[in-house]
Amino acid sequence: MPESLLESYRALDLTDEKGFLCGKILGDMGADVIKIEPPGGDPSRNREPFYHNTPDPNKSLYWFAYNANKRGITLDIETKDGQQIFKSLAKHADFVIESFSPGYLESLGLGYEDLSQVNPRLILTSITPFGQNGPYSHYKASDIVSMAMGGLMYPTGDTDRPPVRVSFPQSYLHGGAAAAAGTMIAFYYRQISGEGQQVDVSIEEAVIRATLQPRMFWDVAGKILERAGQFRTGLSSKVNQRLIWRCKDGWINFPLLGGAAGAARSNRAMVEWLDSEGLASDFLRAQDWSKFDMAQATEIAVHLEKPLSKFFMNYTKAELMEGSTNRRIMLYPVFTIEDIANCAQLKAREFWEEVEHPELAASITYPGAFIKMSQTPCQIRRCAPLIGEHNDDVYQGGLGLSKEEILTLKQGGVI
Repeated sequence: MPESLLESYRALDLTDEKGFLCGKILGDMGADVIKIEPPGGDPSRNREPFYHNTPDPNKSLYWFAYNANKRGITLDIETKDGQQIFKSLAKHADFVIESFSPGYLESLGLGYEDLSQVNPRLILTSITPFGQNGPYSHYKASDIVSMAMGGLMYPTGDTDRPPVRVSFPQSYLHGGAAAAAGTMIAFYYRQISGEGQQVDVSIEEAVIRATLQPRMFWDVAGKILERAGQFRTGLSSKVNQRLIWRCKDGWINFPLLGGAAGAARSNRAMVEWLDSEGLASDFLRAQDWSKFDMAQATEIAVHLEKPLSKFFMNYTKAELMEGSTNRRIMLYPVFTIEDIANCAQLKAREFWEEVEHPELAASITYPGAFIKMSQTPCQIRRCAPLIGEHNDDVYQGGLGLSKEEILTLKQGGVI
């Protein structure tokens, strides 16, 4: 039995930030992912933050995060020699991942039709802002463009302010995850048919698929879901109901809910907790929660605002989570990165992995693999490569080039 799911398979990763995550996922599953950079290194190596805040293309924590589990070589595929070398590599590869503009690889003689002649079983996964065809296919798109045109910006933010995107770039990650899933589906088809194919991933479409709730509101009632900030809006209530509440050391999420889980249990238990501390009004104590209807939640939400705001400020996130768990109240802490790093659940699951960085003479704590598998574990086996770190391994050991040939290619700017 193999030690990992994709242990005997190889991927050539030509992506920039739009596709880094796809190669990382394949690497986590055991594939030999070879990250191909232009001579001198990928521009994203200069993206902060840096290890110990020292700007260095070999110390970017962003690069570390999305390129762990990959080997690294340099190659200029715009040169004739570089194109021939890439075809030689593709001949023995299972996957090629790229994020160039549509038509770019074809212009170099490295498109899917060209590569499939070299290797009919090859799977080429192309990740672009808008896909390989259509009127927007040649448009560029940063993260904020993809978030906006994918529809996730419109319902994000405060009611009285313009739309905003999630602070850390997300759209490329949606695209990379969709690309990894598509690559594996194409791989399954290859196992059945023996045939490779091209996987066409649109980042815009990947983002749109994350907007299921706003789309349902439109489908059901022709309603455009508006921004509501720390409140909840929708079809079942006439007022926005607060979801995010301040507490002693941060923020928690507490929703007023309908149905058996909310009205019959969570809402009642919260009012009982308030009452135990003298904060529940006669109006709240008199509520018959078995008959509670979210469509008539307006008055109750108004009566809860002041006592809940005072109550939550008496407790920390941890205290509120423990108390609500014991009372079966649907209340959740809003975690900071520090909270996540210290989370007992993640530690119990061994989510964090210590990864050695020989070039730094140190180890760095990473989020672990994206899934746990009992028979073929996912894990981080190597840190992200230095610039051209595996040139000799791949060119000399893999392709059989001599040291002299490698030197000539380096002097000619090919590698």
